[in-house]
Amino acid sequence: MADDEMAPVLDRRVFLHLATWLGQWPAGPGLHVVGSHRRARPAWDGRLRPAVAVVAPGCALLSVPPDRVAAVRARAVDRSIERLLPDLPALVGLPDWPTNRAVYRWSAAPAPLPDAGEWIAPTTPGLPAWLGLFDRPVLVARDADGGYLAGVGVKRHDVHGHELTVGTAEAARGRGLARRLVAQAARRVLDEGAIPTYRHDPDNTASARVAEAAGFPDRGWRSYGVDPP
Repeated sequence: MADDEMAPVLDRRVFLHLATWLGQWPAGPGLHVVGSHRRARPAWDGRLRPAVAVVAPGCALLSVPPDRVAAVRARAVDRSIERLLPDLPALVGLPDWPTNRAVYRWSAAPAPLPDAGEWIAPTTPGLPAWLGLFDRPVLVARDADGGYLAGVGVKRHDVHGHELTVGTAEAARGRGLARRLVAQAARRVLDEGAIPTYRHDPDNTASARVAEAAGFPDRGWRSYGVDPP
């Protein structure tokens, strides 16, 4: 199927993912606060994510637990998500939890880079601890002796959207492994019927370069949230 024939299907995946993950998508101008049972339940790693926001051109939507909607809406009047963010942990009842802000990217056409790794169990000996958080196979590049070089984990937020996260051993940086692994993992996510997403800190220029090279452009979308400590 040609790329232009696939585009409507893939755009639909973005819509379905955000509507499922946040509880609604899209919304009109201004910051909209919606309730979702997902904010009160464990996320992909078994821990709570009590507030998640996605901001796209002309649309800003903040998802919180249903019992916190009224309080957050009252404080959000005439505020942007940036201005509201410092107050958000207390508003969702977790004042000591940290907040995050990230560039939010997604790709319907990963870069045609060569594969760099293999899918293995996250419990495989020799992998870094962060890959052990995943309950399904992770994508890993290893050296000739089986030593870890770089890896990608897949955060399955819902059936429509899977977020990729990548890490590279310091000694293996500068080889292009991260971008190849991200592109390889993104192709698998698309094959599974979901849209691959990628988030990184706005100041993380290395991660931004990986995303761009792997086919995840910066469309001006941003995400915000309250994370477990």
